[in-house]
Amino acid sequence: MRSRRGLVVPAVAALLLAGCASYQLEPLTANHPAHPEAPAVAERPPSQTLAYTQSDIPSVQPVSPVAAVQHGEHQSRQAEGGASQTVVGEGEVIATVPNASQIVVEHGEIKDFMEAMTMGYRVDPPSLLAGLKPGDKVRFTIDVPRRTITVIEKVK
Repeated sequence: MRSRRGLVVPAVAALLLAGCASYQLEPLTANHPAHPEAPAVAERPPSQTLAYTQSDIPSVQPVSPVAAVQHGEHQSRQAEGGASQTVVGEGEVIATVPNASQIVVEHGEIKDFMEAMTMGYRVDPPSLLAGLKPGDKVRFTIDVPRRTITVIEKVK
């Protein structure tokens, strides 16, 4: 019995090694991402909602003529009505990005300002983000001209 086992083990090992040695990978096609001549994948555009580093935050944002007219109308309506330059909304925190001083909030309609949506906002001062976590219900104040949240309070 011992002599058979002594022959079986080397035979199985030889078969395994022979099977592995004869296997060859097919060459990569030019469309395969690992091929040296494969076309480069287009870069993703940077997020328009969140900025993760200081270089991601645009310093000057071009405004299309249509947006400028609409924005100007909105501001003039506020000025005519004597309304404040801030609006208040309520929603749920989806994410916070303290390094970029930003928060993502899923909020209901903000009357005379914005429909219900999930959106990222800059926060000033950044210390407002302290203690906030996803799922928190919050009431927030947006400074309209600066497009920045300036007050955040947790709601029960």
